[in-house]
Amino acid sequence: MKLKVGKDILNLIPKYTVIAYKFNIDIKESDDNIFSEVKELEKQYENVSLEELINSEIIKEGRDGYKKFGKDPSRYRLACESLCRRLIKKLGLYYINNAVDIGNILSIKIQRPVAVLDYDKIVGDVHFRIGRASDDYEGIGRGKINVENIPVYVDDISPFGSPTSDTLRTAITKDTKTILLFVNCFSDKYIEDCDQTIKDLYKKLGKVDTFEKLSVEYER
Repeated sequence: MKLKVGKDILNLIPKYTVIAYKFNIDIKESDDNIFSEVKELEKQYENVSLEELINSEIIKEGRDGYKKFGKDPSRYRLACESLCRRLIKKLGLYYINNAVDIGNILSIKIQRPVAVLDYDKIVGDVHFRIGRASDDYEGIGRGKINVENIPVYVDDISPFGSPTSDTLRTAITKDTKTILLFVNCFSDKYIEDCDQTIKDLYKKLGKVDTFEKLSVEYER
């Protein structure tokens, strides 16, 4: 599988960076270790205001990126901001399974959109490009989403994800064996920190032993 970020994205955000990993994990219901990690995050966000959140360095970076693409980040929120907002509003997180829930914890910690996908459901290579009006896109639990003018991930079949929401076609199920994980970064800041946090969390909470970092090509 080849991963390529298109010129259309890089012309607007030259430092747009995708972190990609492949690894195997046993899909299970989340356990007390994951619940405890979420409780710690809830404590960290107890006294954070929405204004502080949207003006924090990395969240603001993502929101500014959406504006450069021509998208209103208050109407079409990045997934990481939506997760953080749930904690601030004391709404809690949805629990799906260990792989997805660890991905949500990761996204909150690094404040960047994280995609946790079923590797075996992706067909061919993956191209990151700007969404078009013709892209047919059903977000998980969100119905049809307008992904025009935001980055989308596209394989040989169709778009299957974006920094706002992923699709059911590549969603994690109890039969998933191999994970494809993307982190969308609107700059090249803190990439090594993100790498380490990915490994630390999936080792600690998901008992993952081996990670394969995937190469990403950038069209210049």
